[in-house]
Amino acid sequence: MKKQILVAPLNWGIGHATRCIPIINGLINEGFEPIIASDGQALQLLKKEFKTLVFIELPSYNIKYSKTKKRFKWIMFWQLPKIKKAIKDERQAVKKIIQDYTIKGIISDNRLGVYSKKIPSVFITHQLNVLSGSTTRVSTFFHDRYLNKFNECWIPDFENEPNLSGKLGHDFKNKKLKIKYIGPLSRLKKIDTKPKYDILVLLSGPEPQRTILEKKLMKELVNNKKSILFVKGKIESEHTITHDNLLTIYNFMQTKELQNAINNSEIIISRSGYTTIMDLAKLGKRAFFIPTPGQSEQEYLAKYLDDKKMVPSCNQDEFSLKQLNRITDYSGLNSFTNVINFKDLFRLF
Repeated sequence: MKKQILVAPLNWGIGHATRCIPIINGLINEGFEPIIASDGQALQLLKKEFKTLVFIELPSYNIKYSKTKKRFKWIMFWQLPKIKKAIKDERQAVKKIIQDYTIKGIISDNRLGVYSKKIPSVFITHQLNVLSGSTTRVSTFFHDRYLNKFNECWIPDFENEPNLSGKLGHDFKNKKLKIKYIGPLSRLKKIDTKPKYDILVLLSGPEPQRTILEKKLMKELVNNKKSILFVKGKIESEHTITHDNLLTIYNFMQTKELQNAINNSEIIISRSGYTTIMDLAKLGKRAFFIPTPGQSEQEYLAKYLDDKKMVPSCNQDEFSLKQLNRITDYSGLNSFTNVINFKDLFRLF
């Protein structure tokens, strides 16, 4: 009888779900049976990747996002009671799942209510410090209160320099939690090939900012004479591909398609989400980042990599095609090899 392990990524864009793919494959290869629990696009994406597994829908955090940077933090603040209730509902759902499926372990990627005192519970995050501007100390304090309910915290980054997350994942004074650096997680593989596309646009993240950036980039790129592959990052029931001269548009891509697309592209324009950074670093690509307005984590990561002269970036309002000329002055993301010892990692279960 295979031990059943609950894997539950947060539905905040699709990054948490995609970085769980190597974890899920690792569980399968080590003889465990993953049970997947999430909601929204994260759940839809994993259903497309793993057609034979059991999937369970969790209560949605149902967060609304701001159209402007100035209002982002305060809109999030006013939704805290709703988020707290969602976490409580999540806790109740997990108790039932554990009983119904005889769950022997839990791996939660940023879902704060997915844990149990009765079985080993792991939290995956690259944010030991939850940046929120002037309220960073408060947001980190409350985040820690949830983290301390887990047996272990897995950080998908290197412990020492060079690393990809900077102070987000490395400044953890006074943390009581058992922390393990497991190295960056990526579902993709590097392939040496001659680039087919000059530019690859990879969109992701919450609305309405995903659509706002899509419209801005489309306006900038539509009459460009370069070969461009545009991936909207909209997980829909039907897979669509359209062509407009040198512009090819996908609504979304699954793992193999995305792997080929990135390997076959000269430069990538994307958000500075951490999962995207891990993927592009794995493949050793040159990129340009446009952080989601008001999202302090992405703004920090973009600045962190810009300051290190690895990847240039700018605010969403400031972007134009001329900004891409800066890429030649940057080193790009260095390709890494990270072989995770899943047998040792899963010893907890």
